[in-house]
Amino acid sequence: MACAAVAALTMAAGAQKLPWQNDPAPADKNQLVHFLYPEQIQVAAGQDRVVELHFKVNDGLHINSHAPREKSLIPTQLMVIEPPGLNIGPVNFPAGTDYTLAAAPNDKLSVYTGEFVVQAHVKATSGDHLIQGALRYQACDTNSCYPPRKVPVTIDVVAK
Repeated sequence: MACAAVAALTMAAGAQKLPWQNDPAPADKNQLVHFLYPEQIQVAAGQDRVVELHFKVNDGLHINSHAPREKSLIPTQLMVIEPPGLNIGPVNFPAGTDYTLAAAPNDKLSVYTGEFVVQAHVKATSGDHLIQGALRYQACDTNSCYPPRKVPVTIDVVAK
């Protein structure tokens, strides 16, 4: 399912903090979702390549899918900065799975649990590039939801 939920930000990423690094919580200690891999990819310069980004939701939790059924729920989004020479095209999120809370058995949520894969289209000019981004999500357990968080995503792109 193609989704334009990529927030491509064009700004110099040098020493500046990235927009999602303003969260007061330490990046890894409080994460309920983890970016697993890849850390580095090789691509043919100038050609589109689909890159699979692997994530894992902590056991006992779920996160809203990229297309929650209720407008009031926070969707999962991939946010990235496009450095010069690198283009992040469409992002494909997996379909969410149905989830029902015991307190609302007639309401089905669209969620991700366990491991899931987001596909991003990447096109780069020759050279080394760095994808810096974050997956924004809201995790919940059977009783409550946690504040939205962002897990960092960093991938070294080598284009030849």
